[in-house]
Amino acid sequence: MTGTALTWQQLRDLKRPEFEDAGDGWHEVSGRADADRVRTDKAMTAKLRDTQDSESAKAALARLERLSRNYEYIHTESGLVRTTLNGLAAELADPQRELTQALEEAAGLKFTVHEDASISYPSAVVCGNPQFGETGEKKVPGGTALGSSRFPLESNPGLNGEPGFDYNPNPNAAMAQDIADRIARAVRSAVEIDGRYASALRKLKAAPGLDVTKAMLKDMAGDASAVRTAAKDYLADNVPFGKSPAERKEWWDGLTEEQRREYLDVAPDLVGNLDGIPSLVRDEANRNYLPVLIDSLERQGGKEAETMLDGLRGIEEKLGKSTIPPMYLLGIGDEGNGRAIVAYGNPDTSKNVSAYVPGLATKLDGDFAGGTVQRALDTAIGAQEHDPSSASIVWLGYDAPQNVDVISTGDAERGAPAYNEFMNGLGVTNENKDPHLTAIGHSYGSLTVGTAAQQSGGIPGADDIILLGSPGVGVDKAEDLGVGKEHVYVGAADNDLVTQLPSKQQTGVGFIGAGAGPLGAYLLGDIADQGDDDLYFGKDPASRAFGANRFLVGDGPHPILDMGGVDAHSEYFTPDKDRVSANNIALIVAGVPEEIKTEEWR
Repeated sequence: MTGTALTWQQLRDLKRPEFEDAGDGWHEVSGRADADRVRTDKAMTAKLRDTQDSESAKAALARLERLSRNYEYIHTESGLVRTTLNGLAAELADPQRELTQALEEAAGLKFTVHEDASISYPSAVVCGNPQFGETGEKKVPGGTALGSSRFPLESNPGLNGEPGFDYNPNPNAAMAQDIADRIARAVRSAVEIDGRYASALRKLKAAPGLDVTKAMLKDMAGDASAVRTAAKDYLADNVPFGKSPAERKEWWDGLTEEQRREYLDVAPDLVGNLDGIPSLVRDEANRNYLPVLIDSLERQGGKEAETMLDGLRGIEEKLGKSTIPPMYLLGIGDEGNGRAIVAYGNPDTSKNVSAYVPGLATKLDGDFAGGTVQRALDTAIGAQEHDPSSASIVWLGYDAPQNVDVISTGDAERGAPAYNEFMNGLGVTNENKDPHLTAIGHSYGSLTVGTAAQQSGGIPGADDIILLGSPGVGVDKAEDLGVGKEHVYVGAADNDLVTQLPSKQQTGVGFIGAGAGPLGAYLLGDIADQGDDDLYFGKDPASRAFGANRFLVGDGPHPILDMGGVDAHSEYFTPDKDRVSANNIALIVAGVPEEIKTEEWR
């Protein structure tokens, strides 16, 4: 294969298994290099660092670290060669199959395919006689433009010597031209595929020398990008995007280790956000994809890209630090206002798992990485104090509304199916016989959770639902959320304005407070004096009429007297600000809700 002057004979005779065999060889080299790197790091470098502190030991460590980099380089580059060869073999299957079918059809019709791809065909015979006196063969040239129906025409004289309509009455002519076109199409497709992969392979050439430099490491990222571009279709074609999480897990479990490494090393973005894929796999894929996404946004530039970069860099910084429980990156993306799913504790091995949906004004930015993610960590730490087999997740898998002045149910309606699929995936990958799953919605996120609960079948696997700082969840009774009203828990601070936003009927407008913001809406609605339990998105979840379990939370700073504004809306998860609320949340997540402290309904 050359990428240029490919002939139909070469495509016909191509032995694709030879590419696959070569890919297997590179996979073996890649695996050995990775094993040697691990052995170097654990058996040599770690022991030397822990036991020796001399200058000679430091020099030896530097050489061992260089050796480890070399092994890592070999592992990665060999893996890229493997993927390129496997992708080339896989993608050439279709044009080779199309060519084979065309050649077999030509042989069955007694047509002759010549070296230049032209085709000879016999005369047609009608009622035992050669049509129009033809006794020999005719020939069509090699294939015409894609989709062409052109074939050699015979002249049919018109009346009174005028030009007539040109046609070829011999049906073999049309069939020959169709076969010629299919042969040409197959060859053109193979040439394009060959050229694409040849370009990627040419980049996979290491510079001479024994040391892997920073420039080589940078080139390695470029090499991966080149292979990803060439092989993306080959890898994506096999991913069950439209299937259920259970079917995706079955697909992943059925892959060979070599196939899995292709996705993790070359196209991690294809599996990193895929519900139903094990959490450890998603974490590795997203860690591999994170620098690629950061690089892409840096090249993109602009205000939105910079905002997401703040969030991604903050997440990257957290990933570089050790935490107890450990951090897992279950999803990232630049769709909409950005996507990020972060877990503390392994969601697959933990018996108790919560998934928290943030709300109003949340997006992938520095505040998300610095504050919203911390809420998941605080909840995980708190839950593990009651049951060590606990994990907590923050799920930013949708676009939350960014402005309080004009909000609707639209974002919740779009986010609910994605949240339900994620929850379904948690149940599929969890290794416990009967895991305890808790859905948590904060602020507008409570409407998203409430909307998800109203989908057919409710929230998959959810045992309990926690609603925090809620402006309403789209239903009037806790029993309508699908888990039983005794499993719905509500935290609503007395000074949290969002939990007291007036309904549309009270304000008489289709937007909150006529643009006055939450404080203005609160004052305009005069909730405290009206005693009404209708909020902007339905019945107040903290009301007697709603019927949920209301647990004790701190009042939070008063919006006017303490100049607290909306601070009370953001303290539910934070032990330093509201220990009783944070502990109540942790108790529910850990599966011991009977120990929570309760308070009266509004």
